[in-house]
Amino acid sequence: MSQITTEHVLFAGRVQGVGFRHTVRTIAKRNLVNGYVKNMADGTVELVIQGAPAALNALLIEVADHFRQNIADCQRHSIETIEEFNHFDIRF
Repeated sequence: MSQITTEHVLFAGRVQGVGFRHTVRTIAKRNLVNGYVKNMADGTVELVIQGAPAALNALLIEVADHFRQNIADCQRHSIETIEEFNHFDIRF
């Protein structure tokens, strides 16, 4: 069984109002990643993802490629969580 990890990613740039959350949800489902994506009040987008490390990397590579013109900064780090995600949501 592969290791499951959880990461917190914060995207900055022109990442709201461009279909970012819906596209991330589609990519997450394709890569078998669970968690959520959420617009933040400061204009950033928060992403919490859980899954096999290779799946998380594949998701983030695809998001970065798809939105390369929009993402000005991406901060990524592993987090400890007791929450286990069973699907991927857009949170409001």
